[in-house]
Amino acid sequence: MAEQITVSVDSDVAKLYRSASDNERRKLDLLVNLCLRDATESGRSLSDTMLEISRNAQRRGLTPEILQSILADE
Repeated sequence: MAEQITVSVDSDVAKLYRSASDNERRKLDLLVNLCLRDATESGRSLSDTMLEISRNAQRRGLTPEILQSILADE
């Protein structure tokens, strides 16, 4: 049985999700479910998971300056 939870995302992600078709939203829901399951069942510590996320973000071009700008907007 599926349950609903609330997850905070940035406004761009929220807009994209809301504008997606029902089929696309179901796929995104499944992807988020799998990511959360992997993060919680992997046996890795929260700090290890956060470090991996940080490395992936840096590899994709997120700089400390961009992150600070994003955080300042909220």
